[in-house]
Amino acid sequence: MAPAEGSRAASQSAAQVVPAKVVVAVRVVAVKVLVVGSGAREHALVRSLAADPEVLGLVCAPGNAGTAELAESRSLDVNDPMAVADLAVTVRADLVVIGPEGPLVAGAADAVRAKGIACFGPSREAARLEGSKAFAKEVMASAGVPTALAHVCTTEAELAVALDAFGPPYVVKDDGLAGGKGVVVTDDRAAALAHGKACKRVVVEEFLDGPEVSLFALCDGETVLPLLPAQDFKRIGDGDTGPNTGGMGAYAPLPWAPPQLVEDVVRTVLEPTIAQLYHRGTPFTGLLYAGLALTSRGVRVIEFNARFGDPETQVLLALLRTPLGALLHAAATRRLRDVEPLRWDNKSAVTVVVAAAGYPGDPRTGDLVEGLEDVAAPAYVVHAGTKAGSDGVVRSVGGRVLSVTATGRTLAAAREAAYEGVARIRLAGSQHRTDIALAASRDA
Repeated sequence: MAPAEGSRAASQSAAQVVPAKVVVAVRVVAVKVLVVGSGAREHALVRSLAADPEVLGLVCAPGNAGTAELAESRSLDVNDPMAVADLAVTVRADLVVIGPEGPLVAGAADAVRAKGIACFGPSREAARLEGSKAFAKEVMASAGVPTALAHVCTTEAELAVALDAFGPPYVVKDDGLAGGKGVVVTDDRAAALAHGKACKRVVVEEFLDGPEVSLFALCDGETVLPLLPAQDFKRIGDGDTGPNTGGMGAYAPLPWAPPQLVEDVVRTVLEPTIAQLYHRGTPFTGLLYAGLALTSRGVRVIEFNARFGDPETQVLLALLRTPLGALLHAAATRRLRDVEPLRWDNKSAVTVVVAAAGYPGDPRTGDLVEGLEDVAAPAYVVHAGTKAGSDGVVRSVGGRVLSVTATGRTLAAAREAAYEGVARIRLAGSQHRTDIALAASRDA
């Protein structure tokens, strides 16, 4: 089957919100799953996998204080591909789900597949979509995918020329992985130049106007199965002020999004990209994340990621009712074409990130995290940079410590519940945004 034909069939049906009676048609396979990673994304994945009756065993490596309550924990150097593959063999995993971008870019998925184990995550070559922004631009150009004009710069002279060519606001991106903090958008030319000089290779782009949207799609190399669109908040401060972070909150669905947005993005962005990689001999299997700008000239791709994004994963999985284990296994074994429309709660979800003092620069760690048991439904805590000691006391070990996720019949209700949960968390010097989903909830 040609990639575009298979992907279009699945994407058109999957983009709809369908009644609860619809089920996944793919043959259910009972599996033991190894989830690789230690952040909020991994805790959200573990939560959903633990709720799937066909997931018979669950290991998370290295995990955090939240995943430890639901899955067996194992120590692991996630950026060592052979260590990931060897652990998969040791725990007798039927499916490996690789969360972070680091191990994917390092080739962990290739190492796992070489052991004969199904893996949800792209190969090292396909993961270059996230590992190199220059490579992503090359793929988009070949596939005819709409994106911002850009120059790849390796010298200070090239950087200066590119900045002057585009003018302010200046958009300067580290070509490699930077944990969501490698992008500077500024009117200050000196700041843009300084950021570019600090990187070995940068991509300088034209500024894209309009609201931003995140659209995830499960992919099996040929078939594309999109999830609901979501929106995240990258900057540290209210009103989108301060430096970029890995993400300070998110919500879904988007009441203001154009009705045909998902269908249009699948047709003009996701399908062509997956087909291009397929024809290059590097099929993409896993989660393709498209960061989009809805500009005055139409949809433009800001960036691709090669894995579930944090914090959007928290809100999307809070709404997904189709069993996750069967979906990820179908993608890993190239059977997404057999999956029927996804089931979604007819609700809204909001997640708010609670970060450590000093984040995103030099976050403070080792602080007590208290009040976790006081967060009540419909809100719940998704752990990220946390670790429980032998005494059961939870302490912070990272910049984004946790997020509070809640659902509600309206976006305003979900937002209220999430912030009520945040108010119950006690973490010295913590910080969080107070405006996650605020504008959208007022307009809904």
